[in-house]
Amino acid sequence: MEELLEREANLTVISEKLTGRLKELASESVFEWIPRRYREGDLEGAFLVIAAEFDGNENERIYREAEERGILVNVMDDIPHANFSFGSIVKRGPLTLSISTSGAAPTLAVRLRQRFEKEFGEEYDTFLALMQNLREPMKRHYDDFETRKNLWYELVDSEVLDLFREQRTEEAINRIREIVGREVVDEVVVQSSS
Repeated sequence: MEELLEREANLTVISEKLTGRLKELASESVFEWIPRRYREGDLEGAFLVIAAEFDGNENERIYREAEERGILVNVMDDIPHANFSFGSIVKRGPLTLSISTSGAAPTLAVRLRQRFEKEFGEEYDTFLALMQNLREPMKRHYDDFETRKNLWYELVDSEVLDLFREQRTEEAINRIREIVGREVVDEVVVQSSS
């Protein structure tokens, strides 16, 4: 739910009870809470439905209404009653890693996400932010696409990410300067610090 809210989704939760955190968000009008069980017609106007109750009869009715209305629906832990599935997601700035087992083993997707969260740390966010900022200066200094492509691969294959991981930022910046040129990097570093 948090990921949907981060993307500014317009959410309605139909449930007799909410967790403490969800009650807090509902009281702040972050989403609409309808404190009751599902009723036929509740899906009117919905784009996507997630049924998280573990009442098979109610889930069947929710699924049927969603299908009739052409709405994306996922009945949690009930693969036959889902026309889409969720993946586990790891985000590091612009890097998004999504893992899905297509409902076969959601716990495996969770374990892989936990592993990837350790393996792909905040250094990826730092690295990618710098790479994004280097795009325009690289185009200005290297008009040949093949040259730029080779330099990008050299950066990605270098030890720069390891240096960022070890919080040796100055060494990482210097290594990037060695690869793509001081004048290219200094356009970005000077702009960032002013």
